[in-house]
Formats: sequence, structure tokens, C-alpha cells
Amino acid sequence: MAVVPEGDRVVTHYFECKDPAYRGWRWAVTVARASRAKNVTLDETVLLPGTDALLAPEWVPWSERLRPGDMGPGDLLPTEADDLRLEPGYTGEDEVPPNSPVSGELADLVESEDAELTTRPDPPRRGSIAAVADELGMRRARVLSRYGLHIAADRWDEGFGAKTPMAQAAPATCVSCAFLVPLAGSLKQAFGVCANEFGPADGHVVSLSYGCGGHSEAAVMPKPPKPAPHALDTMQVDEYPLRPARDSGSVPAEPDAPTEDLGHS
Repeated sequence: MAVVPEGDRVVTHYFECKDPAYRGWRWAVTVARASRAKNVTLDETVLLPGTDALLAPEWVPWSERLRPGDMGPGDLLPTEADDLRLEPGYTGEDEVPPNSPVSGELADLVESEDAELTTRPDPPRRGSIAAVADELGMRRARVLSRYGLHIAADRWDEGFGAKTPMAQAAPATCVSCAFLVPLAGSLKQAFGVCANEFGPADGHVVSLSYGCGGHSEAAVMPKPPKPAPHALDTMQVDEYPLRPARDSGSVPAEPDAPTEDLGHS
């Protein structure tokens, strides 16, 4: 295809690559000849892209390529030691406080006894901050920093916040919904978890200003209508006696007999 001189007695020959997978690529064969030598030496052979070669996209580190939802079962996501979203979970000197009732000798004795009974390597010193945090179930090496908390809140508010079309058309906000499960800590002032299986945010963290048509008080089931009373009561049983009722112990009066006029014959 082409011959390009690289220097004194150094030339690179270019040949077209016939492999369909490397369209636009070319083989580069560099040869050289030493001074006053009759034989040519092959320096290197490489496959190089041409001007219209099909190239792979620019490499992007995995930490920048990762998107929410990319992780699958069995995947591990490491975090950097200086991750801005995290901060130390507990601080302070990992020593027995001066005013602790556990003296240094007693602490050493208890620690030696615990070392014989437990299989965990390097148990925390009795009375230390690490031991108290471990007993309370709060011993985490790192916790969320304010930056990590803020970006998480912004992300949740963007997905299920007041500015979403669903919240704009909702009859009420989640703060008054019975299906809202509040979060613990400082996040409970702005977020909760939706527990409405028919709602669009079931199982998701939602803003208290979010809302949907599944609000518990949005459409209360109306009471069944009460029919108007009938003009003629057809359900009441009327009693009709076969003969007129008589008064007990009374004799009906005889009808008056016609009087004769004795003064006239």
C-alpha cells in the first residue's frame, strides 16, 4: 500500500489487512539495514489502524461506567478508601477512658480470658469505644458522610419527588398517606418508604412531598346509598279480623221500638 522512510536505512512497509473484522486496519512491517551490510533485518510487525479504521470506544474506568441497576447477583462493588460518600463510623482513642471503672490490670485480665473463649481474632478492649459500638451493634468501619447523604437525597427526590409528573397530578402528598413508612434518623424528616402494593413507588424511598393516586385518603369508598322510603309500605303486615271485635262483659243495646201515637186512632 505504502512505503514510509523512518530514518537512515529504516523503512516501514504498509499492507492492507484482509481480515473482515479489522476493516481499515493495515499491517506495518519495519525493516532496517546496517551500514555496509548486505542483509536486511526485520525490526517489527504490527497491526495499526488507518484513517477510516473501525476503533473501539475510548477506555473509561469501571467506576465511571457503572450505572444504577448494573449490579447483578454475585457482583462485588468495591469502594475507594477516600470515597467522599463515606466517613469513619466511630472516632476517638481506642483506649480505656481514665474514669472507666475497668482498670488497666482488670482489662488485661478480662481480655486474656476472652481471647481463650472466643475465636474472633483481636477482640476489642473492654471499655473501649470499639467494644461499646460492637455491643450496641453500631460498629461500622465507615458510615455515610454529609456529602453521601445529600447526593442520595437528591437522587431519591429526583425519582420520587414533588417535581415528578405523578406528584403534580396527585390529590395529596405522601406525608398524610397511611401507606408511608417513615425512615429512621435525620432522613425521616424528608423521606419514607411506600408500602402500597398498587402504587407506582411500592418498596421505594419517596419524598414526603411526593404523591400518587393511591393515597390512602384520596378516594374514600362511599357509603352505599340509602333508598328513599316507599310511599306505600309493602313490607308491613296489616291484620284484618274476620268479625268485629266485642267489648268484654257488655251487652249490645236493643234498637228502639217504634212508638205509637195514642192520641190518634
